[in-house]
Amino acid sequence: MAANQSKIANPQSGSLPQVKGPEMNDRDFLNDCLSTCKHLTNSFNIAAFEASHQMLHADLMQILIETQQSAREAYELMFRKGWYKLEAEEQQKLDQAYQQFSGYSSQFPYH
Repeated sequence: MAANQSKIANPQSGSLPQVKGPEMNDRDFLNDCLSTCKHLTNSFNIAAFEASHQMLHADLMQILIETQQSAREAYELMFRKGWYKLEAEEQQKLDQAYQQFSGYSSQFPYH
């Protein structure tokens, strides 16, 4: 990581211990919730694709949407509390990635 890259985060809120013991705190519970939701959305996505019955597919899609919403809420809460940090990327790297992948659009069967 470059020295001039900055973190995108809110100030950490709440009283988390400086030295962490084996007990779970609020950040641990939210992190576990977010990790579980991520795993579940991946699994429900595959199950929905492979559901052979239309009503089962519809039920799985509803569960998938609700699980994604729960993951988003957990992420937003962690970010607001300063417990989830993002790395800012350099504009040059963003431009390079855009150029690389925008060229792929000509390979799509639709325009």
